[in-house]
Order: sequence, then C-alpha cells, then structure tokens
Amino acid sequence: MTTAVHDVPGVPKKMRAAYIKQFGPPEEVVVGELAVPSPGPTDVLVAVEVVAANRVDTLVRSGRYPTRAPFPFVVGRDLVGTVAASGPGTPFYVGERVWANSLGHDGRQGSFSEYAVVPAERCYRLPAGVDPALCAAVAHPAATAYLAWFVHGGLQPGQCVYVGGGAGNVGSAAIAMARRSGARVVASARPAGHDSCREAGADVVLDYHDADLAGRLRAVAPEGFDLFWETSGNNDLNLAVSAVAPGGTVLLSAATEEWPLLPVREMYTRNINLCGFVMSRATATQLAAASRLINTMLAAGELNTPPSEVLPLEATAEAHARLEAEAVTGRLLLRP
Repeated sequence: MTTAVHDVPGVPKKMRAAYIKQFGPPEEVVVGELAVPSPGPTDVLVAVEVVAANRVDTLVRSGRYPTRAPFPFVVGRDLVGTVAASGPGTPFYVGERVWANSLGHDGRQGSFSEYAVVPAERCYRLPAGVDPALCAAVAHPAATAYLAWFVHGGLQPGQCVYVGGGAGNVGSAAIAMARRSGARVVASARPAGHDSCREAGADVVLDYHDADLAGRLRAVAPEGFDLFWETSGNNDLNLAVSAVAPGGTVLLSAATEEWPLLPVREMYTRNINLCGFVMSRATATQLAAASRLINTMLAAGELNTPPSEVLPLEATAEAHARLEAEAVTGRLLLRP
C-alpha cells in the first residue's frame, strides 16, 4: 500500500521539477509543476535540498544511453535532502537527512525536483556535520571510484596505481580512496591541478601533457602499475598497456574517442586485463557498500572536490548544455 502524499503533513500535492516529455537536446528540458510522487512500502519520499548535474544525465536526456524513462521523466541522478515520508518497510524516519546517487535510470524518476521517491536500498544517511552540498558534489564521482578500485579492479594494499586526470571530479576521489586503501598513487594532471592531486593523497604527480609521459611513468613505476585508470576518458591504450605490469588491469569508465587503437598483441602476451564499467550497471548492494566508505570518508574530511557552482533549478537546460560543451570546471549543483 502506498502512502498518499496529501495525507502527509507539510507535503504539498504539487512540486516544481525539471523534466522531459521526449528524448532530445537540452531545450527539451521543462521546469514546471508535477504531482508530488507517492512512496511505496519500501520507498522514502525526500524533500530535496541540493542536486548535482552529471554528464550521464545528458546521455539519458538525449536518448544516447538507452534506459526506461516514463514520461514526463524527471532528470538527474544525485540528491541530498530530508525524509518527508517513509514506507513501513524502510529503516528511515521523517526528518533524517539522506542522500542518493542512482535515480533517473532504469525506470526510476530522477532527482531534479522539490520531492523525489528513493528506494530504501538506494537511500543513505548523511553523516552529522557533513555539508549537504559537498555530499551532492562527491556522491557520483566517489561511487565511481569505489566501483573502479574495489568491484572491478580488486585493489589491494601495497599495489601501485595510476590515476590520469587526477585533478578532476572522479580523479580526486580515486586518489583519495586508493591512498586510504594503502596503495601507492601516481597521478597526472595539468600543472594547475598538481597541488590538488597532492592534497588528495597522490605520492607522485606528473604533467598530463608531458611529451614523454610514457618515459616518466616507467621511471616512477619501473615494474609497472597494477591498475591503470585514465579517468578523463582520453584513453591512450598504447600508453596504458606499456605502463601496466604483466597481469595488471586497465580500467575504462569514459571515452572521448569512439574507436581507440587496441594493442592486442601486447595485451595478450603480457596477460593484461581490459575492464570497462559504468555506474549505471552497479547493483544496489554494490552502491550501498560504496556509500558506507563514502560516508566514512566524508565524516573524516577525506573527500573534497573542485569548487562547485550552484544554480537554480531553472538553469537545468543550461547545465546540460554546458556539460555537453565541456564548459564546466568542478561540479554544477542546483537547488530545487
């Protein structure tokens, strides 16, 4: 039995939301009024405080990433807010601050609205004293880093890992998580991002555009990297395969080029693994495990992100257009 929202004190019948009626360009995003959704017995209704715009949101909106999307479809993955109502089959209570990072996919409505329904298994408590905006900013990148290292990479203490694009949103979380796990971390970034890589925990930071980056990598890791992850999507697989240790793994989570060259002979003669992954395919159990580490690191002040820009909900289409044009530094947050 669902909870009727008009029976919940303080919860209106209507809400503002950013949604689409069909797949298409950013101009398809409408900011208007929708009915407040009703949570089921294992759902939580969250009064949304802050959301984050992700590149994957634009892929879903455009239809380039096929997924079930009941129209009108609210966009967005991440949110931080307060429990307004909860089903009897959940452990959450009205008034608790919570966060989520896997809405807007596989039939689930998104987060860019004043109220959002979150399945309890995908809802996580916000640690006391943690800035909601910081949590919203790091939730998606940090979960991606967790999946890379611990679900797909099998990271172990003492291993040597490479993080390309270390000053970016995912890169900084990847550095922090790898360092916390006891790995030796070599990162690359533009010179302007070197300090942030060191602050995140990188042992060595190299110039991303060094003409002899391959030589620098051999010098700092002569036995090769156990895990090699280019977080920016600029996948130079010749560089990756030459730098990884025999039996090591190259992780792929983004791509700026559709058909990069694959050095097959080098890969199979050195037992190199190539592992692609995407957060959208992570299970609720995997994301819940990620949330526990993320919360621990947030509470300890171990997760940070490049400066965030905060926009109103009405700027959702603008945010999507800027993400697609790669005209964003740091994180774009919006407040419904």
